[in-house]
Amino acid sequence: MRAFALAMVAIGIGLAQPAQADNAADSNRSITDILPLFTKNHCEETKVPADQLFCGDPELNATGAKLSTAIAGRLKRVPNRGMAIEENAEWVRDRNSSCGILGRQPVRIEDIKPVRDCLLKETEERIDILVDPNFDCLAVHTTAGLLICSDPSLALAKEELNELVIGLIAKLKENEAREAFSEFDRWTRERDRKCDLEGKDNVPLQELPSSEGCLSDYFARKIAEATAAKGDPKKIFGQQLASPVANADAVDLCVAQIHSAGACGSFLAVNRVVQIESSQTEESAQITSGIEMVVLSPFTACSPIASGCTGTCWDLKSGKPKSVPGSREQFQVGYRVRIEKSFAFQKKDGGWRCNATAMQPVEVGVALSGP
Repeated sequence: MRAFALAMVAIGIGLAQPAQADNAADSNRSITDILPLFTKNHCEETKVPADQLFCGDPELNATGAKLSTAIAGRLKRVPNRGMAIEENAEWVRDRNSSCGILGRQPVRIEDIKPVRDCLLKETEERIDILVDPNFDCLAVHTTAGLLICSDPSLALAKEELNELVIGLIAKLKENEAREAFSEFDRWTRERDRKCDLEGKDNVPLQELPSSEGCLSDYFARKIAEATAAKGDPKKIFGQQLASPVANADAVDLCVAQIHSAGACGSFLAVNRVVQIESSQTEESAQITSGIEMVVLSPFTACSPIASGCTGTCWDLKSGKPKSVPGSREQFQVGYRVRIEKSFAFQKKDGGWRCNATAMQPVEVGVALSGP
């Protein structure tokens, strides 16, 4: 059920609003002629152009349901839900743009049919791709992902680890499973930092030979840990409360703990944590880090979720912190939020524990619009 809900969110974003002429009666009559399900499905309630087309056209409506099923299937086979949803959000934006839907600009009545035909073709092709077992490698856009997919042994190791992790998480309750998926995502970010793959998105793969060995060691270690758990997910997940080193890994763990306490994983996934500067003594440390998050489910830009999970309210028109008073703007799936924040740590029992229990305050912030 969770995967299906995420899939529905993932396909619903960025779908543009068909044209509305100045004469509303004439416009609705024309749209009803072109989109037979427009009235029955109350498509006039949809405020954004492809959504109304998918709502009102029988073929698009049926194809949209098939796409939802295909996305749900993919979400069941990949542990990194956030990355899958973000990738799909980018595809929706590109599809709409290639079909002549530009943001929320209305589609002219005379253009509805060719736009509809384009959306149908692109969506049917997307469904075929989603069910291809090689899709996860075809869709990667990070250096780590490309490096793994270019090496059959690494690709097989990743698939083996994914299967083990999904099998373990399937035994957890829904809230515990959500936290475990977030923890698995943190493993991946930690892996990329340790393997020197952060910020290397434009580096040719042949210049990263040392990273292949690091990735191989990571998969071997994690596969061994997952196997040793003997089917008990609680031997793997929810165990780490402190970091052995005061660095970006410690900040990542701190953010994960704050997000877990605030149920932020239903709305946001952490994409990247980068250390900017730090100061440290034997017993304490202060680390300023940049944190990038991607929106998984819509929420109001000034709300407990916004302030508790991103550290501030937002004005989405400017992309800056501090929402306009009374604004009911919403973050939509695919938005990226980037903040900078300082975290304090204390060394206890041989590990570094975070003193922060909230994301506020943030020093810098920017929200970047998705599709």
